[in-house]
Amino acid sequence: MSPGRRLRDAVAHHWRRLLGALLMLVVAVGVVSSDQLHAAVTGIYAEAVHIIVVRPVVGTVLFVLLAAVSAMVAFFSSAVLVPAGVLAWGTPVTFLLLWAGWLLGGVIAYGIGRRYGRRVVLWLVREESMQRYERRIANNAPFAAVLLLQMALPSEVPGYLVGLLRYPFARYLLALALAELPFALGAVLLGESFVEGDVLRLVALGLAGIVLSASAVMAWHRRNGRGR
Repeated sequence: MSPGRRLRDAVAHHWRRLLGALLMLVVAVGVVSSDQLHAAVTGIYAEAVHIIVVRPVVGTVLFVLLAAVSAMVAFFSSAVLVPAGVLAWGTPVTFLLLWAGWLLGGVIAYGIGRRYGRRVVLWLVREESMQRYERRIANNAPFAAVLLLQMALPSEVPGYLVGLLRYPFARYLLALALAELPFALGAVLLGESFVEGDVLRLVALGLAGIVLSASAVMAWHRRNGRGR
């Protein structure tokens, strides 16, 4: 496959992911717009909040661990956790717990990639995804490149990749923390808007997050598409 074809396939992969995010936003707006659906869904979250209130330590630890898992595997999203967190702890605490969980997941992914190598990583991430980006980043890559990589790619990929490449851990952790900060804040504000039934703010925040992700994707491919 030619380099140009590989680049086009990678771009298409990113846009499919952003389209999925847009479809999730449409579903969320549909739920909020229906009083019955919204009441039913928030009722389910209220049951989760009851469990958190009864077992606060277990609930907190479980929330952070599930957020970490969502940062390590593609099939689970922490978006389903956020409304329960907002109802139980409020927006600021939920933001900190979600951010901490994502950082934990990224650190574990980095450790798996660095310690166990490709054989184990390919159990968790598609080989096609790893090969697509291994050609475009090195273990001595500039900090800005790793930061952009973390913002542009699905969250489960960069940690394994930079771990495999043995990129300096401290620099990766800083890039991870900075890249996940706006997304964690946006996710919690989205969850708050969903709980409150604020359709306009839900749409505005959702579109802002998609635009931020799309901008990161475009910047990544502009940076890595030169000369290819």
